[in-house]
Parts: sequence; structure tokens; C-alpha cells
Amino acid sequence: MRGNESCSPDEELARARAGEQAAFAALVRVHQRSVYSLALRMLSSREAAEDLAQEVFLQLHRSLVSIESDAHLAFWLRKVTANRAIDRLRRQRQIETTSLDQAAEIPAVLAAGDPLLRRHLQKLILELAPAARAVLLLRYQEDLDPVEIARTLDLPINTVKSHLKRSLAALRDRMSVPVIEN
Repeated sequence: MRGNESCSPDEELARARAGEQAAFAALVRVHQRSVYSLALRMLSSREAAEDLAQEVFLQLHRSLVSIESDAHLAFWLRKVTANRAIDRLRRQRQIETTSLDQAAEIPAVLAAGDPLLRRHLQKLILELAPAARAVLLLRYQEDLDPVEIARTLDLPINTVKSHLKRSLAALRDRMSVPVIEN
């Protein structure tokens, strides 16, 4: 819900750019779930996701003058969240593998509603390289097409397509279980 029911999203943004703190707080409320969700799936840690979301919104506050519209704001938030998460993962020399109890759930479309499969798949996604993980999550969590992902991550479209193809193939290979015959 927006801070002022009669304001359009772009008017709310203009009020926030003008320094109205209530309007900025309303923008945060509208977008905090998507920022946190993407950060959580990228970083696999609630604490790290909360920390990253705070950083993103602090950066937004400093960058409000450059945000042109509500649509630009959503794009900007995805881009900054994904890039900051990739940076954090790259700084880690070793990507941590979380326990199944701490693993964030992935979109149902990838795991078809099976909780055990979803946990296993989430664990495998955490093993992907940071950029490949970002591409996969932007595609299946944020439902962005490859062109939008390329724009968001400043990657060539063919690189995005390669990440998608290789990541899905790797997940398929790791998910396949050999049949044991009696």
C-alpha cells in the first residue's frame, strides 16, 4: 500500500525525491519484500539478506534523484540487489553450503511443490557460481526474460543465455538419480 492512497507510484517517487521521508518509507514498504527475497535466494542467509536489503535501500536514498519512474525504480532495485549479492559472493573465497533447515525456498516452478525436491534443488542452486545463480534466480524468481536479465546485470545476452543453459543442464545432471536394479 502506498503512503498516500491518491498518489500514483510516480507521484510517490517524486515526493520521496523531494525529501518527504513518509514517501520514501512507503517506497521501501512497497519494494522491501522483493529486494529481501532476491537477496535471500542469492545469499542463502536471512541475516545477510537483511543486511544487503538495508544497504540497497540506503543506496536508494542517496540515489533517488537519478530514479526516473516507478518502473525504473523496480529495475534499479533488482540490478543493485543482484550486483551487490554477486559482489558479496565473489568476495567469499568459498561459497558456504547452508544446512537444509536454513536454505531459502526457491520458486515452486522449479521444484513442482515437492518440499524434499525443493530443498535438494535449493542446495544445488547454492553451489552455482554467483553470476549463474543470479541469472537463474532473475529468470525464475523475478520472471525476467533474458534481455531484461542482460540489462539488469550488464551482461551480453549470449552470456545470459549460456548461464541459463549451463545452469539448467548442471542442475538436471545433479538431480538425476541412478536407477538401482535388484
